[in-house]
Amino acid sequence: MSKRDYYEILGVGKNATAEEIKKAYRKKAIQYHPDKNPGNKEAEEMFKEAAEAYEVLSDPDKRSRYDRYGHSGVGGSAGGGFGGGMSMDDIFSHFGDIFGGFGGFSGFGGSGRSSRRVNKGSNLRVKVSLTLAEIAKGVEKKIKVKKYVSCTHCNGTGAAGGTAYSTCSTCRGTGQVTRITNTILGQMHQTTSCPTCHGEGTVITQSCTHCNGEGLLRQEEIVTIQIPAGVENGMQLSVSGKGNAARRGGINGDLIILIQEEPHPELTRDGSDLIYNLLLSVPDAILGSTVEIPTVEGKVKVKIDSGTQPGKILRLKGKGLPEINSYGQGDLLVKINVFIPKDLTKEEVKLVEKLRESESFSTKQASGQSFFSRMKNMFE
Repeated sequence: MSKRDYYEILGVGKNATAEEIKKAYRKKAIQYHPDKNPGNKEAEEMFKEAAEAYEVLSDPDKRSRYDRYGHSGVGGSAGGGFGGGMSMDDIFSHFGDIFGGFGGFSGFGGSGRSSRRVNKGSNLRVKVSLTLAEIAKGVEKKIKVKKYVSCTHCNGTGAAGGTAYSTCSTCRGTGQVTRITNTILGQMHQTTSCPTCHGEGTVITQSCTHCNGEGLLRQEEIVTIQIPAGVENGMQLSVSGKGNAARRGGINGDLIILIQEEPHPELTRDGSDLIYNLLLSVPDAILGSTVEIPTVEGKVKVKIDSGTQPGKILRLKGKGLPEINSYGQGDLLVKINVFIPKDLTKEEVKLVEKLRESESFSTKQASGQSFFSRMKNMFE
């Protein structure tokens, strides 16, 4: 099932400002908030869908890639999106600040969700080199990355045995404390991160000796990624959850794939089109010929008509690259150039002099039939 357009999900145009996108998301999130729609699975999916759309459109870099490449540019085949792969609490932890005066994402009836801080691991960036043949078909790549992973001895908690921690007595597990200040306008409530547990809601009573209480270990991991056909040099793909693990549990960062296109020895890329510069000899340009043209799938034979002029472009339909996120296919453009030799033998000079005397080689056009008849006799 294909994903809906992110702008359509939030109900904004493609020229919407960051503030308009934020307001649209806030409206959708309130509408489909689980506290307002208890037990409604459809509303929960709409809530997640809106969060995924906002996660992309609120980030200038991700929004730019989405505008250029669609869903493939911000996850797509390489690792999926945001909202569908995260829990509700993950979404709350990322976007709770949007609801300022509503007390986080809660405040609709006292059901209240914990405002504990959920750690987010950092993203990793790697470069992947691709040939034109790989870009033409799409490819699966296995890459080795050094990253922080959750400690298996403490399940990423940082606590010995994964159990040597307790609820923070200062914030009672909420991760936040509220300070009440009396002012001339009345009481002011200020909520901040708990200074004892630093917003985590728990405190470690005995640290894990394997990770020194961090919940992280640095290891190598083989990550398999699916790269869609038609990607371009400099394009970035995101593999959700394959970045660094977070300290003491939480949400993994993403793995950002930077595409590097390897130069082809004969073909040049122009968007989804490919360009090949064909160098013909003078006789082949005059008399015509059959030549082999390289493509990403191998050689193809192309007939060159007699009298082909330098600068002419032949278009081989559908022999270019696929257009990412669509069903279009580029073409292979063959640019004709004619090779003019500099060093000639005496016999060759005499032949060229005879050609120069021919009426067909003047700037005036003569009968093609008579010219080719004379050319055939001269070269025989």
